[in-house]
Amino acid sequence: IELDGNIFKECLYSAIEMFQKLQEDLECIEEHCKEYWINMHQENNINLSVVIPVFNEANFLPKLFIELTNHFNNHETEIIIVNDGSTDNSEYEIRNFKENLNYNFKLRVIKIDINSGKGKALQTGIKNSKGEYILLQDADLELDTKDSLEMYEMIKKNKEIKCIFGSRYLSGKLKKNNYFFNNLVGKINSLVFNIFFSQSLSDVHCGLKILHRSVIDKINLTVNDFGIEIDLASQIVRNKFFIYEYGVSYYFRT
Repeated sequence: IELDGNIFKECLYSAIEMFQKLQEDLECIEEHCKEYWINMHQENNINLSVVIPVFNEANFLPKLFIELTNHFNNHETEIIIVNDGSTDNSEYEIRNFKENLNYNFKLRVIKIDINSGKGKALQTGIKNSKGEYILLQDADLELDTKDSLEMYEMIKKNKEIKCIFGSRYLSGKLKKNNYFFNNLVGKINSLVFNIFFSQSLSDVHCGLKILHRSVIDKINLTVNDFGIEIDLASQIVRNKFFIYEYGVSYYFRT
């Protein structure tokens, strides 16, 4: 059987093109599999989840992101930013940081369309967290992320500690607090809490806290506003966990 030379060449070229296309598809599949495996590996090895509620904090977010990158830039950490219906440029700052890709931690952004309160934002972040430890961190830079790292290292080293609350009143660290009334209300609330729950906490309302997953699994937070601090502390005590305190720096924002 004679085969026309041109037809043979066309068949050969077609076969080569098909082979090249198949090779490209296989390389693409391999790349996606690698990316999927890396993401799965990271999720399965998350040791710390940092939950940050955000409401109209655009002025503070760029510096916060720098501090997070300085102190928590590793593959075992996930940063969960919950944008609680911000109406300023917070969403832009968050998106800009996410697209920057200059970080090693896993970054997750959750958007709540309508402002629902700090409590709701924290509940949302906690429910979506995967870490063995959950760190609650405010976005307004009143509390130092360096203290957050110190608290994390402390609870990670001592397996008997399941819960640490930051305290603005215990430390010999730097403080800036211009509002006597706010300070007084916070101390009164802590006193009332201590009376009702037989505790001796100095600062229930401090926004910096770290909890082990075993604590999170035992509680059911329901308060959507700033009362979340009392709700959280009371449920921890009722479930027989001991609350340790750690002195932290405090810079009251203007």
